[in-house]
Amino acid sequence: MPIHKIFGNFLKKKREVEEEVEIKEDAFKEEVKPKIRVEILQGYSEVEKIQQYVREGQIVFLNIKSLREKNLSELKRSVDRLKNTIEALNGDIVGIDNDYLLLTPSYARVVRG
Repeated sequence: MPIHKIFGNFLKKKREVEEEVEIKEDAFKEEVKPKIRVEILQGYSEVEKIQQYVREGQIVFLNIKSLREKNLSELKRSVDRLKNTIEALNGDIVGIDNDYLLLTPSYARVVRG
């Protein structure tokens, strides 16, 4: 069997699929503003909600003071779970003073100074 018969249909199909698509310049000029969410961590049960915000691309400024004063072991469990999620998402997490955490998705980094 000649080779052009074997590959002829493949090449013909490939030519049929090729198409030109025109993209307007305005499509690239849209300004994207990241969302920064301020939350208070009351308990371990709220960790999943905070994780979801970061997965959605939101920066979370998290007040942990009330949980720290109420239950230190629950705070440690909560922070460990958040830290694992942030690391899996290639994000960043940093403590600010003793009362706050800043959690960022992969597109943002916290510069420590």
